[in-house]
Amino acid sequence: MKFSERLSLLYALCLNEGRDDTANPSPIPSTQLADYDPLEAANYLACYVTFKAIRQAERSPADERVENFDMLGVYHSFAMLVYAFLMLPLGEEELAPDTEAAAVVVAKTLFAGLPDEELAEIIESGSHKFQLIADAKQEHWVDYRQDLDKAVIAFVIAGTDDETPFEKEEVIPMFGALLSMLCEAFNAD
Repeated sequence: MKFSERLSLLYALCLNEGRDDTANPSPIPSTQLADYDPLEAANYLACYVTFKAIRQAERSPADERVENFDMLGVYHSFAMLVYAFLMLPLGEEELAPDTEAAAVVVAKTLFAGLPDEELAEIIESGSHKFQLIADAKQEHWVDYRQDLDKAVIAFVIAGTDDETPFEKEEVIPMFGALLSMLCEAFNAD
């Protein structure tokens, strides 16, 4: 199975997982992988993982919006790092990321309801942090990127391969720990 097919499958599975047929019946997602764009899947999964990581790390973006607004940029940079690691294998399939569009989609998804001015500030802050992490040569940042990359790939494989010894939910605590590390790093500044 190509990586793009894995992303599409995981996207469909996560969409189905999020359905609520009791309170608000929603249509059953398509069972045809061709109906799911792998680039759209990467956007969705980056947000999905980030939401789960925020919850796992017991963070409160609503409180931080008031008390430490810059932390929202940390969440955005985390989501964009996840997006980058989801997109990396797609380069072999000649699928290129649209990071500018993804940054907007991620911000609007993670922080739905915020005014455009705040979203723009979050995107700018998140992009700056993303670039700092991407360019960093210090060993702890190299290790951090490698650990996040491994967690992203483990999540995709666990969610799309019945032969893995663990479920995708078992990878979520790793994301929570990695997000906590990132929050601590930027809180210390």
